[in-house]
Amino acid sequence: MAEAHPSGHGPRSAVQQHLVAEDGAGQRLDKVLAKLLPGVPRTRIFRLIRKGEVRVNGKRTSPEQRLAAGDKLRVPPVHERSETAQVVATGGTPRVPPALIARVNASIVHEDERLLVLDKPSGLAVHGGSGLTYGVIEALRAARPHETLELAHRLDRDTSGILLVSRKPAALRILHELLREGRVEKSYLALVVGRWELGRKLVDVPLQTDARVSGERTVRVGQGGKSARTRFALVQQFGPRASLVQATLETGRTHQIRVHAAYCGHPVAGDVKYGDAAANAALREAGLQRMFLHAHSVSFDWPQGGQVSISAPLPAELKAVLDALGAPGAAAPRVRRSRRSAGSRRA
Repeated sequence: MAEAHPSGHGPRSAVQQHLVAEDGAGQRLDKVLAKLLPGVPRTRIFRLIRKGEVRVNGKRTSPEQRLAAGDKLRVPPVHERSETAQVVATGGTPRVPPALIARVNASIVHEDERLLVLDKPSGLAVHGGSGLTYGVIEALRAARPHETLELAHRLDRDTSGILLVSRKPAALRILHELLREGRVEKSYLALVVGRWELGRKLVDVPLQTDARVSGERTVRVGQGGKSARTRFALVQQFGPRASLVQATLETGRTHQIRVHAAYCGHPVAGDVKYGDAAANAALREAGLQRMFLHAHSVSFDWPQGGQVSISAPLPAELKAVLDALGAPGAAAPRVRRSRRSAGSRRA
């Protein structure tokens, strides 16, 4: 039972002793905790793990640890001042506004028995945390309370485009395995600052993904970091101001495209964290009001047969920027096709 915290912070959940079931095997610890503690910010979850308050089989662990069936997970008490705490303490789920549920439902571009595929709008977080009570996954769970929905991967809040959500634990395990093995081809369209003259370029530069500046997560290039590889190819140039490139991920690190693009001297247009403030200000004159990064296509094969190949066109507000930069008579960008048809929506 939840109890009141003596400091007046509000209700506090009790210690949970959670036994990992078969359908939880292979999932990362931080993702399991996010489900057990709905509405608790991810920064708080990471802090609980780092402090050793979360234990797996009685031992300290890391957020990246993948759990096995039968593992014993200790989840500490959590108390908060906000409505989020009420959700955690009562074991409920965030109350998602109907308008957000409708918006998320409208973004679904494909559905089958294993998978939901969304064309996520920019400005919408994929999950609650960092001051947000809910995001895409909370809205989907509110709309489909009898399903076991999980994010297969993530997109930054300001990034639009293709997002995969599993509908079954077995599908999630397969998707995670495919992603780890590099068997999912994910391509993005990005407008970068300046004239891209690097041709087709593989950026193979490790990234440190755990750095924090003023408490905010920041990714940096560093030899002690995790392996990260991005392939860039020019799609269209807009004089010396900007270039449209296709970025294909060979690994999936946090902020990977944004940091690799900046490393090349061509930061993503509109990126306030890793970008060029002066260039961003100039591009606002062309109507750019957000980061120009769009998850354009995803393709992979299910191990037991069946192909997924789905694409999402550039949103209208990004097309308008290209039209303004290329006027008069700007042509639609020609994107290099992957080995599968990028326009298919078959699964």
